[in-house]
Amino acid sequence: MAVTSPTDFDVHLFHEGNLFKSFQIFGAHLKVQDGVFGTQFSVWAPNAKNVRVVGDFNNWDGSDYNMVRINEEGIWTLFIPNIGENTLYKYEITTSHGKSIMKSDPYAFYSELRPNTASIVYDIEGYEWDDKKWYRRKKQETVDERPMFIYEVHLGTWKKPKDWKEDEELYSYKQLAAELIPYVLEHGFTHIELLPIIEHPYDRSWGYQGTGYFSATSRHGTPHDLMYFIDQCHQNNIGVILDWVPGHFCKDAHGLYMFDGSPTYEYSRYEDRENEVWGTANFDLGKPEVQSFLISNAKFWMEYFHIDGFRVDAVANMLHWQNSNELVENPYAVSFLKKLNDAVLSDDPEFLMIAEDSTDWPLVTSSTGDGGLGFSYKWNMGWMNDMLSYMEAPPERRCDLHNKVSFSLIYAFSEKFILPFSHDEVVHGKKSLLNKMPGDYWQKFAQLRLLYGYMLTHPGKKLLFMGGEFGQFDEWKDLEELDWMLEDYEMHQKTRVYFKELLTIYKKQRPLFELDHSHEGFEWIDVDNSNQSIFSFIRKSRRENELLVVICNFKPIVYHDYKVGVPIDTEYIEILNSDSSEFGGSEQINKRKLKAIEGDYHGRPYHISLTIPPYGISILRAVKKRGENDKDGEKKVRRNAISRRKGQ
Repeated sequence: MAVTSPTDFDVHLFHEGNLFKSFQIFGAHLKVQDGVFGTQFSVWAPNAKNVRVVGDFNNWDGSDYNMVRINEEGIWTLFIPNIGENTLYKYEITTSHGKSIMKSDPYAFYSELRPNTASIVYDIEGYEWDDKKWYRRKKQETVDERPMFIYEVHLGTWKKPKDWKEDEELYSYKQLAAELIPYVLEHGFTHIELLPIIEHPYDRSWGYQGTGYFSATSRHGTPHDLMYFIDQCHQNNIGVILDWVPGHFCKDAHGLYMFDGSPTYEYSRYEDRENEVWGTANFDLGKPEVQSFLISNAKFWMEYFHIDGFRVDAVANMLHWQNSNELVENPYAVSFLKKLNDAVLSDDPEFLMIAEDSTDWPLVTSSTGDGGLGFSYKWNMGWMNDMLSYMEAPPERRCDLHNKVSFSLIYAFSEKFILPFSHDEVVHGKKSLLNKMPGDYWQKFAQLRLLYGYMLTHPGKKLLFMGGEFGQFDEWKDLEELDWMLEDYEMHQKTRVYFKELLTIYKKQRPLFELDHSHEGFEWIDVDNSNQSIFSFIRKSRRENELLVVICNFKPIVYHDYKVGVPIDTEYIEILNSDSSEFGGSEQINKRKLKAIEGDYHGRPYHISLTIPPYGISILRAVKKRGENDKDGEKKVRRNAISRRKGQ
């Protein structure tokens, strides 16, 4: 990083809202000036009367360390000789009211471990990446046509060191690389999504109330340690997504709130500024300097940490003004989000900009040129809420809620969706996914397997919060590690086996991901069987006759000789049955190939007859006929041709 004092052009761009690498001039940067080694400090404090640099190097006395104000808009800078890496510092700001306040550096690259709050001079340069193969693989195929199943993780509670006690050190980024990455590989996830890892003072905010947007939390080590973790993910073909919070921030005294004694990063009006639901402050997204700060922050994580995407938190709360009884559009936020997405995706069109948005705002994932917000994906909160309310209902009531399952297909292709079962659904008294299921012990596991199977076969990419893969029984306890002792219990072991098999099938079967965002990839067979609570549908790939038939039974009843209409005259193989005893089921499976029978059924020219498992899902693959155009078929044709030649 070339470090200079802010130039006139830098200053102009910053105040215009277009300095997208403002981290190069603001913050603390090691440099040599006039042959002298030291650190250049720069900060924006427009309403300050004076700013000093204080730290352990001057016993926190800034009397001789007054920063120089270089413009009327409030940029302050100072070069201090002989200040090196790991120096603790803050800004001592004299407000317009004459009060002295101490603030951490908004652009600091590293911070003290909580409860301490000082910024730390840190050389962000120097990590040697080894992930070129990852970037080459990413360019081979568009992200829309690749499988994507995201594992959402809170690093502090995924797993803790043995015999850990409160206030002791958590797993380091390097330890997590050694344990979490093999676990993710074993289960088949394609991406890890990390709950916010920007510096934050309070553990139970989970990182959503940040103070250091450019500072990877020191709870798990240094920024270079985090780079190592991400590098190892890439070397193992795992993408990394960061949960990112550009809407609001923490109000702790050392952070961004009232940074120079007056509204700086936040809105001036109380009604716009205060996020009363979360006790935070809303960024003033119409202020150019805040736009430069936030877009620079996005580019910083991309450039220095090689992340692959952002899950942009609380988009719904950004699009509409807070503290209003009505949904009133915030035009500053709309404009900012478009600007953000254009700036990020112009650098990397395959980067993942994911909106956590619960509204019906149109065109969230359409390009800004087409009038959209420009996101890559949007969480399908409607699908999640409908499915959980359906699954929590007793089976005898599900016939009355039938459209909860089918409704999502009305709008499934209006946006590019990710289907989320996130941390928000398994905390604060909401119960775990397993414990939401009605019925006895066996029925809970059977329905969880069914839910996961339906999620996998429904159009859209996928996300699951940690612990769901083995059926955590308790909801997420945000100060404790996952209940790993459950691995000693048979049904939890078998749930893990099932989940791994699901993801294996998902990544092998193109119909499950290739046309996720197109009507061409999905077709109902029978969506009207509310009495039996059975749904059947087809998933397709781009290749002719490459398809899967999916049947879901949401009642605890076995059906033998159940007829399902199919589109082509071939044999069908059951490649997954959630009721297999291997997964903890009752073994109501279809072992033999199912031959299509001529005769109209469900509006199809053919049908098959099979066993439908209780609380179960069956996935059937249409067997390709000799010579059909796919890789497996081509190999078989070649083998048959060679065999014939050898026989001549």
